This record gives sequence, C-alpha cells and structure tokens, in this order.
Amino acid sequence: MRKIIVAIVISLILNIGTSCDRKNELIIFNAGSLSVPFKEIKMEFEKENPHINVVLESAGSRKCARKISELKRECDIMASADYKVIDNLLIPEYANWNIKFAGNQMAIVYHTKSRKSNIINDTNWYKVLLDKDVAFGRSDPNSDPCGYRAVLVTELAETYYKLPGLKENLLNKDVVYIRPKEVDLIGLLESDVIDYIFLYRSVAEQHGLKYIILPDSINLSNPNLSSFYSTAIVEISGKKPGETITKKGEPMVYGVTIINNAPNKKAAMKFVEFLLSSEKGMSIIKKNGQQSLVPSITSTYNNIPKDLKQYASE
Repeated sequence: MRKIIVAIVISLILNIGTSCDRKNELIIFNAGSLSVPFKEIKMEFEKENPHINVVLESAGSRKCARKISELKRECDIMASADYKVIDNLLIPEYANWNIKFAGNQMAIVYHTKSRKSNIINDTNWYKVLLDKDVAFGRSDPNSDPCGYRAVLVTELAETYYKLPGLKENLLNKDVVYIRPKEVDLIGLLESDVIDYIFLYRSVAEQHGLKYIILPDSINLSNPNLSSFYSTAIVEISGKKPGETITKKGEPMVYGVTIINNAPNKKAAMKFVEFLLSSEKGMSIIKKNGQQSLVPSITSTYNNIPKDLKQYASE
C-alpha cells in the first residue's frame, strides 16, 4: 500500500512539474525562411523574459498552418512567409487577425562550386538552369510559399523575356530535387548535388551564399508592379482534400498571428510586441536581409488586440 501511495505522489509531482513548465513555454510555428532571424530574436527575447522558454518549430508556411488546422497541434504563434496562408488556412476558425511585418524577394542562389557560376547573370540565368549539365532545386508549392513563388517567377519570366514555353521547360526539369521547404535545399547545394536554388534573397545572405538579383518584374518584391505580378497564377491545395486555391502573383509579404486557443496568450502577446518593435525584433529581421513593412494595412485591424494595433493600420 505504501509503495502505491509513493508512486501516486511521484506521479502527481511530475505532472505538476510538466504543467508548470508548459505555463512558461511559448510554441511558435515559423516559416523556414525565418529560422535564422527567429533564433536570434528568441535569444534576445529570453534575455528580457528569462521565465519564458521559446520553442521554435520551422517548416513550410502551409505545413505550419496545417499542423494547427488539421493535426490540431498546440501552438501560440504562427509566422508565415506569405500572410495569405494565415488568411486562407487559419482565419477565422483558428486565428482572428493577421499583421504584415516583412518583405523579401526571390533570387537564384548558388555557390562557388556551382556549374556555370562563372557565366550566370541576371539576363541568362534561365539558360543556365536549362543546361543539361546543370541541376537546380525548388520547394513544394503545396507545402511552402517559396515553392509556389518559384512557379510564379517562371511564368513572369516567360512574359518578361517573351519566351513562350519557358515556364513549362523550367518546371519540368529537375523535379527530383523538389523538397518540402526551401531551406531543405541548402544541404543539396552545399553537398554539390544541385547547382542552383529558387530561394529568398534573405536566406542566401544569412547562409553566405551567392545569388543573382532578378529584375523587379520577376522577383516579386516591388509593390509598384503588383498588377503585373498578378498576371501569373498557380493552383495549390486548399483547406480540404480535393480543394484548390488559385494563387496570383503579388509582392512578398510575411504575416504573424496569435492562435485563438493559444495555451500561453500572455507570453505570445509579449513576443509579438518584441518581434514588431523597430528597435528589437524588426532590427534583427532587417539585419538578416528583409525589409520591415510595419505598420501595414490589414483587413483584420478591428480584431487585433489593443496593444498590437500600433503595428498595423486600417
């Protein structure tokens, strides 16, 4: 009997300890392209809030959203490489608002050992990628915004360079090197399995890689070219099996939200305030190759918590 009582007491102590730990744990699902700056932001945030343990889990943004909506994973904050992932897959069932906070641009990324790296430039990059001796990678459009943005870039390039069939030729080549998220491709590049990647400029800078800056008409970074970007479209999987979403090209905009049933909303509010502060999180974002878009217009402004409204506009 005594052994049973001791076992019960130990079990209760362990459960209480786990519960207490969870109260101080902040779970963040973030886009793979935010991995480097968010690790730095986590370190600085925990210095100011030593009682909070930030747990980062990176994946393709659409995969992050599905962990919440389909797998019902516990999560406090979702930070997406495309704000529309939050709009389309999480609002209104799993989140009420969305703050746009950063921009980026698409690039062709490589390193010194990449074949044809001595001749590639911003006018012949597509010829190099189509060379039979060259291999390139891209991420999965159904898992990762960088993946469908790569598809959009190929369509815009076809129009921009006036080369019918360019999109199809590029997308049909090297499909064996498609990966779930864009940062998965860096290992293939560094091990010389592939020579080039359709990737965000910020990720290239964070990893010390070389890159080709594409023309603004192709790289999805210029708000003044929104109407041209929108001429490119891609079909990707929707909320439910069998459903699809039509994505139009548009300037790259990252979004962040707190999940409706976040287990640690108080800590989540603190982290989002830290992230969006120009002197704190956004200075780290900019240092890692992305421009700040704070504050930006959002259709969910009325649902944003009062303390965060300063980081958005109607």
